[in-house]
Amino acid sequence: MNAGDGDPFSASYAEARRKFLEAAHAAGLAVESIRHPEVGVEGEELAMDLARDGAPDAQRLLIVSSGCHGVEGYCGSGIQVDLLRDPGWRASAQAARVAVLYIHGLNPYGFSHVRRTTHENVDLNRNFHDFGQPLPVNKVYRDLHPLMVPATWPPPLENGQAIAAWIGANGMPAYQAAISGGQHEYADGLFYGGTSPTWSNMTLREVLRAHGRRAAHIAWIDIHTGLGPSGVGERIHAGRDDPTLLARVRKWWGGEGKTPVTSIYDGSSSSAKLTGMMWTAIHDECPQAEYTGIALEYGTVPPMEALQALRAEQWHRQHPEATPEQARQVREQVMSAFFTDTPAWKERILAQGREVVGQAVAGLAES
Repeated sequence: MNAGDGDPFSASYAEARRKFLEAAHAAGLAVESIRHPEVGVEGEELAMDLARDGAPDAQRLLIVSSGCHGVEGYCGSGIQVDLLRDPGWRASAQAARVAVLYIHGLNPYGFSHVRRTTHENVDLNRNFHDFGQPLPVNKVYRDLHPLMVPATWPPPLENGQAIAAWIGANGMPAYQAAISGGQHEYADGLFYGGTSPTWSNMTLREVLRAHGRRAAHIAWIDIHTGLGPSGVGERIHAGRDDPTLLARVRKWWGGEGKTPVTSIYDGSSSSAKLTGMMWTAIHDECPQAEYTGIALEYGTVPPMEALQALRAEQWHRQHPEATPEQARQVREQVMSAFFTDTPAWKERILAQGREVVGQAVAGLAES
């Protein structure tokens, strides 16, 4: 990846953070940085950075967040930088009396280390549970766990054959649901939701309390990559299974059928049905607000290729003795699975990002 300063996208977390901070300061916005306890892959400081564009007591608040899944922040950060550099977009939000809160690097550790998980090896978007209650049990994942992270990488032939046999007997949708739905039993496994709140979970809750408690209406666009056709930004309903809420989400972002909104509840989404999702924190921390949100999921590579990259990432995490060459290959594999470094892909990402935030402002203005 080669990203110059004119390009809103970046080749490293440090570069992405610098561009975000510079764009926010150039826009005249104050930045709040909440430092992460770990350091980045190059020893750099990590932080969840916030820039708010609008009045502290605004009744309408739009949240645009990046990096929930670490490496996916390379896409989301580019969109945020592009928006901060766009005075026309900022003026349109201000005219509609909509404050915009940019949250850069929800999971800065994964962002820097080119991993999907947090430093606790937790999938942040499976970590929002009441941990005082029994956690969901993913029984199907139990059967697949021994196959997911083999002792050697690349996996031996028999490992691939066993997975192919399972898919042949149960189907690809069942495989994706079992793996990506989340699990809380295997800390060394894939899509691990944890048994306690992560640093990112607790820090995000503080941010929502500080910035959302005075808003009557909150919209949230959380940017992801890795599912669906390449370059297509799927708008996935990120809220409760409520027909009235879903109707509002589809009115805001559906584009009268041109940009359909999907849902994990009716099977229309490329995502499996999940538990412990991040958006639930809005109801905990900002109960006074009417909430409307989506996950903006950009396609990159076929699902099996993305899952293979995550398996490689998890193997690398469990094998610190891996050679520098192995480590480099895994990082490149993960990056390629969640960020497509071509001008055409990036142009499509930015165009759809601008469209989605414009739709959100129009929806909030009608609230």
